[in-house]
Amino acid sequence: MRFFFDNCIAPRISTSIAALDHDHDVVHLSERFARNTPDAFRISTLGNEGDWVIVSGDLRISRSKAEREAWIESSLTVFFLASGWGQLKLWEIAWRLVKWWPLIVSQAHTVKPGAGS
Repeated sequence: MRFFFDNCIAPRISTSIAALDHDHDVVHLSERFARNTPDAFRISTLGNEGDWVIVSGDLRISRSKAEREAWIESSLTVFFLASGWGQLKLWEIAWRLVKWWPLIVSQAHTVKPGAGS
């Protein structure tokens, strides 16, 4: 299973999670795509590759027609961070993700593909 962090999470944080989790690939958007690549294209591309779980702070994926359709077609699981995460400072986001990472991974392994939480 591979985890994909979008632009709502700093690349330094995804790199830190990757350094701590040797059982899963953890990749930031900037490692795979240009930062301005449309969400629908990224989601479709990852969906075609399979075995990706998206960690995002962008709730538009669940609301925008094109992004939602790409997500549904991809059957990718997405973990949406609550809207308040966007106002947190880097260190606050980092410790919270480290704290919750084991549960995110556990949930990713147990939920039906295509789930969003």
